[in-house]
Amino acid sequence: MAGRVLGIDCATEACSAALFEGGALVAGACEVIYRGHAERLVPMIAELPDKGRADRVLISLGPGSFTGVRIGLAVGRALGLAWGADVRGYPTLALVAAQAIAEQPGPVTVCMNGGHGEWFVQNFSAEGKAQDAAQSLAPAAACRASRHASIVGSKAAELAALAGADGKAIALLPDARSLGLLDPAHLTADLGPIYGRPPDAALPGERR
Repeated sequence: MAGRVLGIDCATEACSAALFEGGALVAGACEVIYRGHAERLVPMIAELPDKGRADRVLISLGPGSFTGVRIGLAVGRALGLAWGADVRGYPTLALVAAQAIAEQPGPVTVCMNGGHGEWFVQNFSAEGKAQDAAQSLAPAAACRASRHASIVGSKAAELAALAGADGKAIALLPDARSLGLLDPAHLTADLGPIYGRPPDAALPGERR
């Protein structure tokens, strides 16, 4: 990460912001708040050196909370416009996988709370490369989609128990302070959110 980079992640129950200089972490914070990301994210950024001003902004695209994903994108885009900074997005589950692989090398299945009784599931190689697309699945289907004994994420323990996995289940939430671990290949200029499942609401006339 060349230059000064601001990382933002509020797609899950965690809210985090981090400032990097030349690839090194300057300052950052991560709080598990469940709700209130809109009220906490901007003050968290303002608490960083120079109020987080950076040459590049990295934003989590999801999947995760619809509201959290939208908040992160709105704040990141606004700051990029105000600062004339380059804005890039990254997949939430890829960051969780990178954090896990740094802690315990090897391929991993990421399993996160997807809401409405479903879990977000995605498999990653030992190099942190996605082996399939992120999916929102009921627990039984998530178990079938899981490829690896090492399961990480907010629902890792539940999936490991259901799958009878012999590997270690690691409870993890995405943390912007760990963005230095993420393979730059995951960064994209396409800031379209990754929801992982269809929106809960439908436009008038769409319901059947």
